[in-house]
Amino acid sequence: MDERIEISILLDFYGSMLTDKQRDIMNLYYNEDFSLAEISEHTNTSRQAIYDLIKRCNKILVQYENKLKLMEKFNKIKLSKEIILDRLKEIDKSCSDINVSKNINEIVNEINNL
Repeated sequence: MDERIEISILLDFYGSMLTDKQRDIMNLYYNEDFSLAEISEHTNTSRQAIYDLIKRCNKILVQYENKLKLMEKFNKIKLSKEIILDRLKEIDKSCSDINVSKNINEIVNEINNL
């Protein structure tokens, strides 16, 4: 996965654990695609301070993921969900019983609402 995308996702999972200033700057850089110079101007902070903060926050976010593994667990659940939905669709195609088909569709809807 592209490092920029990965950090953006980690920011979604762990951003609330950062300070407001850290979260705002990380959001501007990773989600709003601001340059260091633009963030520096926007926050009245030096470009070097913004760069240092972003590097420090990257390290913090990666450490959180290494300890808590929320993104890893989320991705495993997402993959399992896709596999289950595919198998249910296969069962539905091969089954001619309307009641079974109805139950399968209800299960699929419940899984999609997770």
